[in-house]
Amino acid sequence: MKTLKIDHMSHRGEGVAVDKGEKIFIPFALTGETVSARVEGHYAELIDILAPSPQRIPAICSFYGQCGGCAVQTLKSESYAAWKISLLENAAQREGLSFKILPMVNAQGLGRRRVALHARISNGIAQVGFMAARSHRLVEINHCPLLVAELNPALQAARDLSQILASREKPLDLAVTATPEGMDFDIRGAGDLASHEIKALVKTAQAHRLARLTNHARLVTLIQSPWIDIQGTRTPLPPGAFLQATQAGEEMIALKIQEALKKSKSVADLFCGIGAFSLRIARYARVAAYDNNSSAIEALCAASRQTAGLKPLHAETRDLFNRPLTAQELTPFDAVVFDPPRAGALAQAKSLAHSKIRTIVAVSCNAQSFCRDAAILIAGGYSMGPVTPIDQFLYSTHLEFVAVFTRPSDQPQGKRRLLG
Repeated sequence: MKTLKIDHMSHRGEGVAVDKGEKIFIPFALTGETVSARVEGHYAELIDILAPSPQRIPAICSFYGQCGGCAVQTLKSESYAAWKISLLENAAQREGLSFKILPMVNAQGLGRRRVALHARISNGIAQVGFMAARSHRLVEINHCPLLVAELNPALQAARDLSQILASREKPLDLAVTATPEGMDFDIRGAGDLASHEIKALVKTAQAHRLARLTNHARLVTLIQSPWIDIQGTRTPLPPGAFLQATQAGEEMIALKIQEALKKSKSVADLFCGIGAFSLRIARYARVAAYDNNSSAIEALCAASRQTAGLKPLHAETRDLFNRPLTAQELTPFDAVVFDPPRAGALAQAKSLAHSKIRTIVAVSCNAQSFCRDAAILIAGGYSMGPVTPIDQFLYSTHLEFVAVFTRPSDQPQGKRRLLG
């Protein structure tokens, strides 16, 4: 056991102490605190807070400190916002960037509408929850205050479904999405199912009134076809489809996009998913949408066909990581929106930097890849506007960013040497 003084907080939300010149990372400890901790190498388990920070407040969840689902629940709002924004500031510094950061927007709204639960089997009994911090040890929970009310029954449903597969003794993940028709469950990690397992799963899904149950996106049972409302458009939801974590988060990002594109006539929506932005943009501009997920593209096409009053909307399956739109292919558009996964859009950013696109809106949930892609665009001659941080991943290390890049009309593409 050691007594340690916390020097600062890491990008993972852990307290960092320095002992004999070595950094020690302590989950749930705050800057300035003196703590007692059990140390193993460079990591430690918090045992007691001997001198708490004046910025410490009570956690909102009784599982905080055990469950690793949340990184930071006990910071006062101002300090919490400063820590989250520091994630972007540090990433920008590593890339040699300097830009204005607007105040962080709280986009928790009514709560998270999707969640990934973990299930593990112990002595034949299924346990469901989240992993402990820096551990593969499951912390079983019976509620999560960050979820929308419609997902309150998800934990018990996940236990009952996992119990049916307990004899396999496999670790399972269960992706759950709240929809107007009920919860949509996708089981991952089970492998092929036996007929008796399918029968039992169907019965349990019916008992819990699930809209749909799939196994690695393969249909097990469909009770009601799940869908999502996108600004009045009823959009089919493919199994395990990506959605912004909160409805409020999606609406805030969409608002920022629409403000930037209000004069645009032809827009490319890259990494479009099921069309959270495409279907909104198509109300005032032509849209070409691209994503590598064919099911998402099919859902977008179906939604656009049954929505009156939209401008022409073309949607196409395309792997933008390996086959980005070229500068020539981008010629018909006056604006681009791109919202890639956490890895960012390295290849597509390089292509955009060579293009003549006047307005680019970048959306990201990863500070490092966002700043890397931003540096590429800036090196290609684009000017970067202020960044809006949007916190729809409350208490986590994740933060959403929206920024607008513009190319002056007299600025040729590729004015400066492109990075990478």
